[in-house]
Amino acid sequence: MKKNNYSYVGLSFVLLVFGIWVVNEYGSRSEEKALVKFEKVPEFAFTNQEGVTISNKDFQGKVYVVEFFFTTCPTICPVMTQNTLLLQHKFYGNPNFGIASISINPKHDSPNVLKAYAQEKGATLENWHFLTGDETEIFDFSNKGFKLYAGVNEAVEGGFEHSGLFALIDKQGYIRSRTIKIGDNENPIKFYDGLDVSAIEMLKEDIQLLLNE
Repeated sequence: MKKNNYSYVGLSFVLLVFGIWVVNEYGSRSEEKALVKFEKVPEFAFTNQEGVTISNKDFQGKVYVVEFFFTTCPTICPVMTQNTLLLQHKFYGNPNFGIASISINPKHDSPNVLKAYAQEKGATLENWHFLTGDETEIFDFSNKGFKLYAGVNEAVEGGFEHSGLFALIDKQGYIRSRTIKIGDNENPIKFYDGLDVSAIEMLKEDIQLLLNE
């Protein structure tokens, strides 16, 4: 089982490194090209920081970003949250934009814990939902729905492993991303590096493109 976990981490790492390399080496996508459409996000229903069930239907017709985190994460999550706040600042007040921050430690991250975390971090965007639920369903949603690894690993700091990537979802519920031209080819990055401010700037641009569709 551990071997499979490492393979997921390796895949996420490759996607992350490729995305960073492409951004740093080649800059922004071709302006003429529409964002690439990938698979549709599976149906989900989790509980937010207010104790309200949030599902795909609540994001229908909206552009939103999905990230996986946990409130006691001592490593990448604080950086991810700070960068997600940049998205909040950019699109604050836009009813057609949302964020889904999904905890991979739901046994600890109850709605009350998530609410306190959101307040502490200054997350006030109306459609920013901090979500918790059944652990197996959340891991399946991350690992199978997005192919972004999330799981328990007591050997690492914080006790969990997860991707630092953000997924961008369009109004119809499909994962979208830009392409970068390398030579004569257009290469999709699929996910955005949640730890890199330059990638967040790209994400802002692409969110606006989808809002305008």
